[in-house]
Amino acid sequence: MSTAPSPAKDEAPRHPAPAPSPGRAAPLRPLVLRLHFYAGVLVAPFLLVAAVTGLLYAGSFQAEKILYAHETTVPVGRTKLPVSQQVTAARKAHPEGTVSAVRPSPEAGATTRVLLSGVEGVGDGHTLAVFVDPYTGEVRGALEQYGSTGALPLRTWIDELHRDLHLGDTGRLYSEFAASWLWVVSGGGLVLWFSRRRALRRVRGTSGRRRTLGLHGTVGVWAAAGFFFLSATGLTWSAYAGANIDELRTSLGQATPSVSATAGGEHAGHGTATASGGDAGHGVGLDKVLAAARGKGLTDPVEIVPPADAGSAYVVKQIQRSWPEKQDAVAVDPATGRVTDVVRFDDHPVLAKLTRWGIDLHTGTLFGIVNQIALALLALALILLILWGYRMWWQRGRGSAFGRPIPRGAWAQVPPYLLVPALAVITVLGWFVPLLGIPLAAFLAADIVLGEIAHRRGRRTYGSAPT
Repeated sequence: MSTAPSPAKDEAPRHPAPAPSPGRAAPLRPLVLRLHFYAGVLVAPFLLVAAVTGLLYAGSFQAEKILYAHETTVPVGRTKLPVSQQVTAARKAHPEGTVSAVRPSPEAGATTRVLLSGVEGVGDGHTLAVFVDPYTGEVRGALEQYGSTGALPLRTWIDELHRDLHLGDTGRLYSEFAASWLWVVSGGGLVLWFSRRRALRRVRGTSGRRRTLGLHGTVGVWAAAGFFFLSATGLTWSAYAGANIDELRTSLGQATPSVSATAGGEHAGHGTATASGGDAGHGVGLDKVLAAARGKGLTDPVEIVPPADAGSAYVVKQIQRSWPEKQDAVAVDPATGRVTDVVRFDDHPVLAKLTRWGIDLHTGTLFGIVNQIALALLALALILLILWGYRMWWQRGRGSAFGRPIPRGAWAQVPPYLLVPALAVITVLGWFVPLLGIPLAAFLAADIVLGEIAHRRGRRTYGSAPT
């Protein structure tokens, strides 16, 4: 009895199917992996500090509302007193220093802030905010304030911890270093994740290092866009990269315009006094100045800045950083009460607007509580990614503390059409973002040295092992 031939045998190909050819960018993968590894091990501690302090900052807005409710809120009354009377009440309670700005009550139930500079015990760049009930003139208290967002002591302390670890200009290097590398780590992770076979990207049904890698990659992919945004916006006000960005914007005619504070007309300077007078009641006075600004459409919230000297004007500017932003500003002649200059946010250059929106989104003010929740989630994601990254390093357990270096000659194996543009981009970025370029050069030099040492010892290098 004959047996029919097996269809599987008959249909089996005589020669195995050729393996799929690697992509054109495949030679770069070992270099990207190595860079991602170095950054993950050496930069991650700085990113972890930035993430933890950023998480604290995201929650500080709501904590501040609760902690300082007595100073910032009052029962709603029937009629608000003139701003000048409120300032007089503040100066009676706190005659020290000089009035640097006044923020009239922006809404029903909110206090007016009279900001004093030059007060003993108040740090540089900070002011003493005196809180006045706009309905009764009662002084509700005084707290140190920092920045244009009106941060009070709790948020100020956390903000400075996040920005410079309370170490001043030296400490700012840490946050700029973290911001400079966050997008590199995220971008490298995306390249590595999507260059893996789909089957190797699963999380379910896996365990050990592969499961950790799956969690690390999945969360990293979902959070990558947010990390790119935080990196770009964080650099805009950093010490070195931020200065380069400002110069670039200025050269392109995209700098943020400011209102001219020079008092105009033949009476320029008449009836004014320097800020050392301390009562902000120069010339026509605060109430007429505010009325003039209202006539130009400046709605609450606003800040009134007294003349800096005898030749200067009052400046009234909107200070709303939530959407829609209100950032118009006017200058008012203190002698006549006439508006001498107007700057509208709608007329700002495109890059100036994008910078303003980016910074406010980064600091959690643009969309309020929703913005702050999103920032908290990004901070949590970054914390988890760093912890998972170190766990994978531990689970790998392959002897050398710094893994296996790139094999000797790996750079020569990268095709010129990839290597030349990559080097050009790295050079430009290294100059523009120095806290990326300098460490990157150090990483590459260290890896070349490690590769040479490994070659001399005859040790199997990374390029000979599967990834």
